[in-house]
Amino acid sequence: MILHFPKMLTRSCTLLVVLWACIAANTAVISAGDDLKGSVSLFSGTDLSGWHSRDAGIWRVEEGAITGGSLSGYVKRNSYLVTNQQYQNFDLTLKIKLTGTEGFINSGIQVRSQDADDHEGMVGYQVDVGDGWWGRLYDEGRRKAVISLSAEMPAVQAVVKPNGWNLYRIRCENGHLQSWINGVAALDYREQLPNIPQTGHIGIQIHSGGKALVQVKDIHLTKLQ
Repeated sequence: MILHFPKMLTRSCTLLVVLWACIAANTAVISAGDDLKGSVSLFSGTDLSGWHSRDAGIWRVEEGAITGGSLSGYVKRNSYLVTNQQYQNFDLTLKIKLTGTEGFINSGIQVRSQDADDHEGMVGYQVDVGDGWWGRLYDEGRRKAVISLSAEMPAVQAVVKPNGWNLYRIRCENGHLQSWINGVAALDYREQLPNIPQTGHIGIQIHSGGKALVQVKDIHLTKLQ
Protein backbone atom coordinates (compact mmCIF):
# COMPACT_ATOMS: atom_id res chain seq x y z
CA MET A 1 0.00 0.00 0.00
CA ILE A 2 1.32 3.43 -0.94
CA LEU A 3 0.46 6.34 1.31
CA HIS A 4 0.09 9.83 -0.15
CA PHE A 5 0.58 12.97 1.95
CA PRO A 6 -0.35 16.56 1.04
CA LYS A 7 2.63 18.62 -0.10
CA MET A 8 2.17 21.11 2.74
CA LEU A 9 2.28 18.30 5.31
CA THR A 10 5.38 16.85 3.64
CA ARG A 11 7.12 20.23 3.75
CA SER A 12 6.16 20.69 7.40
CA CYS A 13 7.53 17.26 8.28
CA THR A 14 10.75 18.04 6.41
CA LEU A 15 11.17 21.28 8.32
CA LEU A 16 10.58 19.47 11.60
CA VAL A 17 13.21 16.86 10.73
CA VAL A 18 15.75 19.55 9.84
CA LEU A 19 14.95 21.47 13.04
CA TRP A 20 15.32 18.32 15.12
CA ALA A 21 18.69 17.55 13.48
CA CYS A 22 19.96 21.06 14.23
CA ILE A 23 18.86 20.81 17.86
CA ALA A 24 20.46 17.37 18.19
CA ALA A 25 23.73 18.63 16.69
CA ASN A 26 23.83 21.61 19.02
CA THR A 27 23.04 19.39 22.00
CA ALA A 28 25.91 17.05 21.08
CA VAL A 29 28.32 19.99 20.92
CA ILE A 30 27.12 21.33 24.27
CA SER A 31 27.31 17.93 25.97
CA ALA A 32 30.83 17.45 24.69
CA GLY A 33 32.20 20.73 26.01
CA ASP A 34 29.80 22.36 28.45
CA ASP A 35 32.21 22.32 31.41
CA LEU A 36 35.08 24.35 29.96
CA LYS A 37 34.15 27.41 32.01
CA GLY A 38 36.69 27.79 34.80
CA SER A 39 39.14 25.37 33.20
CA VAL A 40 42.91 25.61 33.54
CA SER A 41 45.51 24.80 30.90
CA LEU A 42 47.87 21.91 31.68
CA PHE A 43 50.25 22.69 28.82
CA SER A 44 51.91 26.02 28.01
CA GLY A 45 52.49 25.19 24.35
CA THR A 46 56.21 25.91 24.67
CA ASP A 47 57.73 23.56 27.27
CA LEU A 48 56.97 20.59 29.52
CA SER A 49 56.57 22.53 32.76
CA GLY A 50 54.24 20.68 35.13
CA TRP A 51 55.05 17.29 33.59
CA HIS A 52 57.71 14.61 34.14
CA SER A 53 58.91 11.37 32.55
CA ARG A 54 61.54 8.74 33.26
CA ASP A 55 62.21 8.74 29.49
CA ALA A 56 63.20 12.35 28.97
CA GLY A 57 64.66 11.72 25.52
CA ILE A 58 61.33 10.51 24.14
CA TRP A 59 59.23 13.56 25.07
CA ARG A 60 59.56 17.12 23.75
CA VAL A 61 57.54 20.00 22.33
CA GLU A 62 57.22 20.27 18.55
CA GLU A 63 54.95 22.59 16.58
CA GLY A 64 53.25 23.75 19.77
CA ALA A 65 52.31 20.21 20.86
CA ILE A 66 53.58 17.67 23.37
CA THR A 67 55.31 15.08 21.21
CA GLY A 68 56.43 11.55 22.09
CA GLY A 69 57.93 8.68 20.11
CA SER A 70 59.59 8.49 16.72
CA LEU A 71 58.74 7.73 13.10
CA SER A 72 62.31 6.72 12.32
CA GLY A 73 62.91 4.14 15.05
CA TYR A 74 60.87 1.68 17.07
CA VAL A 75 59.65 2.70 20.52
CA LYS A 76 61.41 0.14 22.71
CA ARG A 77 59.10 0.26 25.74
CA ASN A 78 55.89 1.93 26.83
CA SER A 79 56.70 5.50 27.77
CA TYR A 80 54.65 8.08 29.64
CA LEU A 81 54.65 11.81 30.19
CA VAL A 82 52.95 12.44 33.54
CA THR A 83 51.48 15.45 35.33
CA ASN A 84 53.25 16.46 38.51
CA GLN A 85 49.89 17.00 40.17
CA GLN A 86 47.21 14.45 40.94
CA TYR A 87 43.51 14.90 40.23
CA GLN A 88 40.34 13.26 41.48
CA ASN A 89 37.10 14.60 39.98
CA PHE A 90 37.60 16.53 36.75
CA ASP A 91 36.56 17.22 33.18
CA LEU A 92 39.49 17.01 30.75
CA THR A 93 39.62 18.05 27.09
CA LEU A 94 42.55 17.74 24.70
CA LYS A 95 43.42 17.31 21.06
CA ILE A 96 45.48 14.26 20.13
CA LYS A 97 47.08 13.01 16.93
CA LEU A 98 48.63 9.57 16.45
CA THR A 99 50.69 8.68 13.40
CA GLY A 100 52.92 5.74 12.55
CA THR A 101 54.64 3.86 9.79
CA GLU A 102 55.39 0.36 11.10
CA GLY A 103 54.46 -2.03 13.89
CA PHE A 104 51.95 -1.44 16.69
CA ILE A 105 50.68 2.15 16.50
CA ASN A 106 48.99 2.91 19.81
CA SER A 107 48.69 5.53 22.52
CA GLY A 108 46.38 6.45 25.36
CA ILE A 109 45.51 8.93 28.09
CA GLN A 110 46.05 7.75 31.66
CA VAL A 111 43.69 9.11 34.31
CA ARG A 112 43.63 8.55 38.06
CA SER A 113 46.90 6.67 37.59
CA GLN A 114 50.06 6.13 39.60
CA ASP A 115 53.76 6.05 38.75
CA ALA A 116 55.00 2.51 39.35
CA ASP A 117 58.64 1.89 40.23
CA ASP A 118 58.31 -1.84 39.61
CA HIS A 119 56.42 -1.51 36.32
CA GLU A 120 57.40 -0.08 32.96
CA GLY A 121 55.13 2.91 33.12
CA MET A 122 51.96 3.56 35.04
CA VAL A 123 49.14 1.78 36.83
CA GLY A 124 45.58 2.94 36.27
CA TYR A 125 42.82 3.69 33.79
CA GLN A 126 43.91 4.25 30.20
CA VAL A 127 41.49 5.83 27.74
CA ASP A 128 42.85 4.22 24.60
CA VAL A 129 43.94 5.72 21.28
CA GLY A 130 44.68 3.84 18.06
CA ASP A 131 43.12 1.90 15.22
CA GLY A 132 40.77 -0.65 16.78
CA TRP A 133 41.30 0.88 20.23
CA TRP A 134 39.36 4.13 20.14
CA GLY A 135 36.43 3.92 22.57
CA ARG A 136 38.06 1.35 24.84
CA LEU A 137 39.15 1.60 28.48
CA TYR A 138 42.22 -0.43 29.43
CA ASP A 139 43.34 -1.00 33.02
CA GLU A 140 47.08 -0.50 32.63
CA GLY A 141 49.38 -2.46 34.92
CA ARG A 142 46.53 -3.58 37.19
CA ARG A 143 43.81 -5.79 35.69
CA LYS A 144 45.77 -5.63 32.42
CA ALA A 145 42.64 -5.93 30.32
CA VAL A 146 40.01 -3.92 28.49
CA ILE A 147 37.42 -3.26 31.19
CA SER A 148 34.95 -1.24 29.12
CA LEU A 149 34.20 -0.30 25.55
CA SER A 150 31.75 2.01 23.85
CA ALA A 151 28.22 0.77 23.34
CA GLU A 152 28.20 2.84 20.13
CA MET A 153 31.46 1.65 18.59
CA PRO A 154 30.40 2.14 14.92
CA ALA A 155 29.46 5.77 15.66
CA VAL A 156 32.78 6.32 17.43
CA GLN A 157 34.81 4.78 14.62
CA ALA A 158 32.94 6.88 12.07
CA VAL A 159 34.12 10.19 13.56
CA VAL A 160 37.76 9.25 14.22
CA LYS A 161 40.21 11.09 11.96
CA PRO A 162 43.11 8.68 11.22
CA ASN A 163 46.47 10.48 11.31
CA GLY A 164 44.63 13.72 12.15
CA TRP A 165 43.73 15.74 15.22
CA ASN A 166 40.94 14.25 17.34
CA LEU A 167 39.19 15.98 20.22
CA TYR A 168 38.98 13.85 23.35
CA ARG A 169 36.89 14.71 26.37
CA ILE A 170 37.26 12.63 29.55
CA ARG A 171 35.12 13.17 32.62
CA CYS A 172 35.84 11.49 35.97
CA GLU A 173 33.37 12.02 38.78
CA ASN A 174 33.49 9.75 41.82
CA GLY A 175 33.31 6.20 40.38
CA HIS A 176 31.96 7.30 37.01
CA LEU A 177 34.24 7.65 33.96
CA GLN A 178 32.91 8.97 30.63
CA SER A 179 34.54 9.96 27.36
CA TRP A 180 33.64 11.61 24.06
CA ILE A 181 35.56 11.54 20.78
CA ASN A 182 34.96 14.46 18.45
CA GLY A 183 31.68 15.11 20.26
CA VAL A 184 30.40 11.52 20.08
CA ALA A 185 29.77 9.67 23.34
CA ALA A 186 32.21 6.79 23.80
CA LEU A 187 32.88 5.39 27.29
CA ASP A 188 30.38 5.23 30.14
CA TYR A 189 32.01 3.18 32.89
CA ARG A 190 31.18 2.81 36.58
CA GLU A 191 33.80 1.26 38.83
CA GLN A 192 32.41 -1.58 40.95
CA LEU A 193 35.52 -2.49 42.94
CA PRO A 194 35.92 -0.50 46.19
CA ASN A 195 39.73 -0.76 46.34
CA ILE A 196 40.45 0.99 43.00
CA PRO A 197 41.96 4.47 43.61
CA GLN A 198 39.81 7.31 42.33
CA THR A 199 42.57 9.89 42.34
CA GLY A 200 45.93 10.07 40.58
CA HIS A 201 48.03 11.52 37.79
CA ILE A 202 47.11 12.20 34.19
CA GLY A 203 49.54 10.74 31.67
CA ILE A 204 50.15 10.50 27.93
CA GLN A 205 51.38 7.15 26.60
CA ILE A 206 53.31 6.14 23.50
CA HIS A 207 53.15 2.36 23.20
CA SER A 208 56.13 0.16 22.44
CA GLY A 209 56.53 -1.96 19.33
CA GLY A 210 56.07 0.54 16.55
CA LYS A 211 57.46 3.51 14.69
CA ALA A 212 54.87 5.84 16.15
CA LEU A 213 54.43 9.47 17.12
CA VAL A 214 51.79 10.92 19.44
CA GLN A 215 51.10 14.65 19.73
CA VAL A 216 48.82 16.37 22.23
CA LYS A 217 47.80 20.01 22.57
CA ASP A 218 45.05 22.31 23.92
CA ILE A 219 44.90 20.43 27.24
CA HIS A 220 42.32 21.95 29.57
CA LEU A 221 41.06 20.64 32.91
CA THR A 222 38.08 21.69 34.99
CA LYS A 223 37.98 20.48 38.60
CA LEU A 224 34.62 19.12 39.74
CA GLN A 225 33.23 19.17 43.24
